[in-house]
Amino acid sequence: MNIHEYQAKEIFRQHGIPVPPGEVATTAEQAEKIAAKLGTKVVVKAQVHAGGRGKAGGVKLAATPAQAREVASEILGMQIKGLTVARVLVTPAEEIEHEAYVGAIVDRASGTVVLMASPEGGIDIEEVAAKTPELIFREHVDPRYGLLPHQASRLAHKLYPGDPGRARQAADIIRKLYASMVDAGASLIEINPLITTPSGELRAIDAKINIDDNELSRREEISALRDIESEAPAEVEARSKGLTYIKLEGNVGCCVNGAGLAMATMDLVKHYGGEPANFLDIGGSSSPEKVVTALRIIMADPAVKSILFNIFGGITRCDDVANGIVEASKGIELKVPITIRLTGTNEQQAVRILEGAGFSAMTDMDEAVRKAVELAGN
Repeated sequence: MNIHEYQAKEIFRQHGIPVPPGEVATTAEQAEKIAAKLGTKVVVKAQVHAGGRGKAGGVKLAATPAQAREVASEILGMQIKGLTVARVLVTPAEEIEHEAYVGAIVDRASGTVVLMASPEGGIDIEEVAAKTPELIFREHVDPRYGLLPHQASRLAHKLYPGDPGRARQAADIIRKLYASMVDAGASLIEINPLITTPSGELRAIDAKINIDDNELSRREEISALRDIESEAPAEVEARSKGLTYIKLEGNVGCCVNGAGLAMATMDLVKHYGGEPANFLDIGGSSSPEKVVTALRIIMADPAVKSILFNIFGGITRCDDVANGIVEASKGIELKVPITIRLTGTNEQQAVRILEGAGFSAMTDMDEAVRKAVELAGN
């Protein structure tokens, strides 16, 4: 689950990380009033679950309250990576002497949290990581002991070599950032940029936190931060129906049962020269209604040129999936070809159901994926 910058900053504030004041506005008039209250030059920032806000025009400076109203009216309602901006954060504009980056992510390969820091922060941090990876410093945190003081200090001195004053501030922020991650149940947490003001103070002027969905059931206060209106409608619908759906950039729509098989299917799509349009797991026990919903979600993506059903029937019954495909075909106009691979529980019944409705089914996974990729024009 993603949360907005202003929500992440509040979590930072609760843990003692220095963040500038700010308030959220949903109208241009509110933005003007907030800017007048702050009494200084402000930054108006789109609050949307998408990266690259600045480059997309979603972050603007305003020297006066009237200008804050003007730029807020430009940002509110704009589209950033397909998501509509419904609110903006109005916060003081800071004088910046230096920008650094500090973040942490769960590294499942090592079973640890990895803290990362770079003295080259800002909007081009991805370029820094790609072109000068030696400027990204890392510390693996043993979950048995948590972040140790010397680890935070070591990263801090990498950020500010020869400046013990700033390094001490940075070490304190790094410790508090790790505590914020643990308390929120986050899978990723970032400050970018962590700025130094001309007076030598460090502040987090941006904040990003992604929450591990597995943590939400035991963190009601974090779960309450979810903003459904800022999420992709297809993902919201899929979650409400017990499906796991993630939109990707390809044109082969995938409907699979089980996360492992879904990942293997996407790998095979790429192996045969295609690009998956989505990750969609209908789960281990799928009713026909789930299949109908899954097909409707996939068909709503205009990028999809071919649909692949890849079902291995263990707990999942192949005849349930077949009934779902037939039922969906009656109510949804199928504008793209469908390739179906079914094997396992009630496989023969499923084949008869599909053939009775004019569909055919395969049992070989490679053959089915290769055909779906070809039908998509890849």
